[in-house]
Amino acid sequence: MAAVRQNRNPGRKGRRRSRNRPMSEINITPFVDVMLVLLIVFMVAAPLLTVGVDVELPKTAAGALPSENDEPLTVTLTAQGEILVQTSPAPEAEFLTLLRGIAAERGDDKVFLRADGSIPYSRVMQVMGAMDAAGFNNIGLVTDLGGPTFGGAGG
Repeated sequence: MAAVRQNRNPGRKGRRRSRNRPMSEINITPFVDVMLVLLIVFMVAAPLLTVGVDVELPKTAAGALPSENDEPLTVTLTAQGEILVQTSPAPEAEFLTLLRGIAAERGDDKVFLRADGSIPYSRVMQVMGAMDAAGFNNIGLVTDLGGPTFGGAGG
């Protein structure tokens, strides 16, 4: 006689699970933990990477310009009247020649002008005229946020 096997769980239709089968899901918890730690490290370290010259910028109510991928050329006028290109001092006699050389190498004519608030307006205009003569026609003036508006209220 042949033995008949009875199905003990009729709802499962004969499927049996092996208890020693390897787990096929990926555990992403360690991956998420590492990514969160890296995110925090970069958020803390990013402000420390900015390099510049300490200048007391005038305050305005104007908004910030949209950021770009390339590092823009920055010209700075200090309170002592020094002209700096990026962070290097540029003597006034060589300033126009230096800017022309930079303009020849760069494809972008964008330059940011940072001037101390105590610098006379005429001096700022002289430097802007030299930058325009050197081929930099797209000049952005850098200010700090939170200055007065036309209505007289702080922004």
